[in-house]
Amino acid sequence: MKRLWFAFCHSIDGLVAAWRDEAAFRQEVIPAVFLIPLAMFIAPDTISKVLMIGSIFIVLIVELLNTAVETAVNRIGFHRDNLAKKSKDTASAAVLVIVDPKN
Repeated sequence: MKRLWFAFCHSIDGLVAAWRDEAAFRQEVIPAVFLIPLAMFIAPDTISKVLMIGSIFIVLIVELLNTAVETAVNRIGFHRDNLAKKSKDTASAAVLVIVDPKN
């Protein structure tokens, strides 16, 4: 139980850090606060609700993973490096693919 409590606390710390330090995360959370309750009212059935709300959470999850990759790469250093650029660009592309309405 103690390990689960500490894991929960670390997760909350991660959410707080993402909110505080990442404008992109805030830009995705703010609409989610309105879209999740809206989905509860406009979805015609349970499956539609799950799909609507699930897609919102997937966007938030991918943004958190992008933030984690960028933070880890930045921890190594801010010097120009092709592998670091590739890592950060690929994580950013994951966010683009998940939120691009044409996909």
